[in-house]
Amino acid sequence: MLTRTSAALLAESADDNANAANAAADVTADAQYFEYTSSANPIGAKLISRVPFRNFAPSLYADGATRIVPLDLSEELGCPGPATGPGLSANFLRINAGEALTLAPNATSQVCYVISGTGSVTQRDTGFPFAQGDFFTLPGGAAAVLSADETATLYYVNDAPLLTYLGVSGVNARFAPTLYPAAQAQAALRKVSEEANAGLRNRISVLMGNAHFPQTRTVTHVLWAMFGIVPPNSVQKPHRHQSIALDFIAGGQPGVYTLVGTELDEHGNIANPTRVDWEAGMAFVTPPGYWHAHFNETDENAYVIPIQDAGLQTYLRTLDIRFAR
Repeated sequence: MLTRTSAALLAESADDNANAANAAADVTADAQYFEYTSSANPIGAKLISRVPFRNFAPSLYADGATRIVPLDLSEELGCPGPATGPGLSANFLRINAGEALTLAPNATSQVCYVISGTGSVTQRDTGFPFAQGDFFTLPGGAAAVLSADETATLYYVNDAPLLTYLGVSGVNARFAPTLYPAAQAQAALRKVSEEANAGLRNRISVLMGNAHFPQTRTVTHVLWAMFGIVPPNSVQKPHRHQSIALDFIAGGQPGVYTLVGTELDEHGNIANPTRVDWEAGMAFVTPPGYWHAHFNETDENAYVIPIQDAGLQTYLRTLDIRFAR
């Protein structure tokens, strides 16, 4: 006959075994197994969408209230929004004279280009004025307030979608707020464009860099910002890379355009391309891995500012940038 103590011990043991079985069931409930060749390419298997082509017109921010205008493709990407690519969010900002706008994304990196107007930005103990043609970067981890002296419009990109995907909240700043004044950026581009072999290069442009990121030579550890010129009556041959390009057109007349496609023909031209006609003040998406070439059939310079996640891609050794011969 079992004693009361023995019976209690047996009951406890049975409970422990049941709990262990339930715990094992819980920790394996989400586990799945897939055949490799049918699952290793989720785009080909239509499990995940390609980054879509999209143009965004300057009319989106030409007038109206002070606001952030997200260039949101999250529905097509199947991810939380706003997102213009899987890891980046591009936006237009409009700040009417005498008003202010607060930026406080859960992001590590923010890049702004001042399309028009003047104002100032303050983040923690740092503040500085901005004017048309300036670039500036802001780290994550603290809100920034942008104030307009005269109505200001800006092109603004951050990496908040990347942090959302990673499940990260809260960041430590990897760099300080940094200003790239218009006069200095334009002088650097002019110097590059006037070099003897400039016309032989695939692109005539400068990359904004930051002293904290000597390995990648990019504007932040995640983002790069390029300031490029397409001279009159010129063609810039195709190139491609695995970073998404969120391109802003800083200047140009009708007759400037980009051709985009997945393949090159036997002559090094883009096969079956999609054409994007430039309009000053517009933005457009160049998906990762797509060949793209710029054409200027006018008598004036045209200017493009691609902002990409190439800082991260370069650090991961996955950028894979290639140039057509």
